[in-house]
Amino acid sequence: MLTKTIFAGFGGQGVMLMGVCLATAAMNEGKHVTFLPSYGAEVRGGTANCTVSISTEEIASPIASSPDYILAMNAPSMERFRNFLRPNGTFITNSTLIEAELLRPDVHEIRVPGSGIAEGLGSMRITNMVMLGAYAAASNIVSFRVLLDAVNTVAGAKKKELAELNIKAVQAGCDYVREFLKSAEKKKQAPAKEAGEELA
Repeated sequence: MLTKTIFAGFGGQGVMLMGVCLATAAMNEGKHVTFLPSYGAEVRGGTANCTVSISTEEIASPIASSPDYILAMNAPSMERFRNFLRPNGTFITNSTLIEAELLRPDVHEIRVPGSGIAEGLGSMRITNMVMLGAYAAASNIVSFRVLLDAVNTVAGAKKKELAELNIKAVQAGCDYVREFLKSAEKKKQAPAKEAGEELA
């Protein structure tokens, strides 16, 4: 099975780091992986995105013309990639910075206040880790424990405090999406239950 994901934002938001952490986790699980970075004219402040492809078999092309997941860190990234996502795919947005609606009724949207959660944890710099955790919960593409190990390895354990903060951020993003998905499932089940009661 092949799953392709695009992470997008502006330079300085840690988009590439998210992709590398995911790719590392997938490789550590023995999966086939490709990582394709793309930078705008300016690295910091300009546009940046990367495509991570993960498969149980060899990957023919690293390009994702119709990805299964897209994660947008800011509004310009959502605007640029909103029509790339395949029907029934999942689009994850950093809702702290993206107020506009996706306007894609044929896909699943998960809005995560990533920057707000990061600020609550003490640093806006870990927004990317919050969003990575959100993606992990939405996709279940790699084991959460393996992802945490990859974050420790890639994001660096040079500073113990930063390493611990990264782990907290990934966990917070994951917890938020798990609750989001639980709530969405309950809403789906409620109308069905009411319909059954009416028939009875």
